[in-house]
Amino acid sequence: MSGTSLDGADAALVEFSGAHPRTLAFATVPFPAGLRDRILALSEPGSDSLELAGRVSLELAELYARAVEGALAAGGAERTAVTAIGCHGQTVRHRPDLGFTIQINDAARLAELTAIDVVADFRRRDRAAGGPGAPLAPAFHEAMFRHPAASRCVVNIGGISNVTWLPARRHALGFDCGPGNVLLDGWTRRHLGSDYDEGGRWARQGRTDTGLLGRLMAEPFLAKAPPKSTGRELFRMAWLEERLDHNVRPEDVQSTLTDFTARSIVDAIDRFCPATDEIYLAGGGARNDLLVERIESLAGGRPVAATDALGVPTAHVESMAFAWLAMKCVKREPIDLTAVTGARHARVLGAVYPA
Repeated sequence: MSGTSLDGADAALVEFSGAHPRTLAFATVPFPAGLRDRILALSEPGSDSLELAGRVSLELAELYARAVEGALAAGGAERTAVTAIGCHGQTVRHRPDLGFTIQINDAARLAELTAIDVVADFRRRDRAAGGPGAPLAPAFHEAMFRHPAASRCVVNIGGISNVTWLPARRHALGFDCGPGNVLLDGWTRRHLGSDYDEGGRWARQGRTDTGLLGRLMAEPFLAKAPPKSTGRELFRMAWLEERLDHNVRPEDVQSTLTDFTARSIVDAIDRFCPATDEIYLAGGGARNDLLVERIESLAGGRPVAATDALGVPTAHVESMAFAWLAMKCVKREPIDLTAVTGARHARVLGAVYPA
């Protein structure tokens, strides 16, 4: 799995033979700076290049192969014991309003490099069935984290934040709720030259600008009812700049963006996930101490914890989800996302590229 935050490729080696899935090993391969820059260029509207897309597809396949080899080595597993690799690819354009979503990948090359079957292209079948193609992880969250008595929200804070609501006596609901790390990382990169604000340390040096926060919270997407999904096409630096008062100090903007991410998450839970008892966090944002503190301060006494408390480390959740989706595809078991994406029917997601 490689997500909107562009921090690297994660690989989880997951076993499904028991009553519950279990991660045997995990590996991460960071994105080289040049590859990250090329993906960012592809993600910007108006900067498309077919040649660049082709080059990035090959680079990603080689990066994914290194992540797979790392997970196999960490788990002491032979490749012949692995049924399939589930590979999401790198989203470079997500336009459900225009009927398409694009994930850059070369699944055939990944199968060639690893000698393991690859399941890829998960989003487009949901798109064909009437959904926006995302988010897909809520189906896995329901299988893994549902509790018979407690109503839970699982929030993945990647580049974009998405919420899965697991009410005790209803079907799951899942949707993108707004930016996760995408604006925080972009602003940090611009002013500090770092890929991210580790632990929210820089944001702690600033003070939240309530006027800017109000302008950010006025974004219509936040109030839109699910199903809904979004990406860098909306929440990008140009979007932020349109709302900035340039007299605000950079560290104050970072503090404000931290509050914006926290508030958009908790507001989404309050608005669309009534009677939530517990909130669990995953993704890179769950390791931002200040962001977690601000989510806790808004949660109204509801306990907030990392998914580690449920047995799955925060960094493993997304890659484990795509191992699970690959397993479902290999078994030809349809995934019901009708309450999540609005797809018309349950569908088998993914395409198989044999080794």
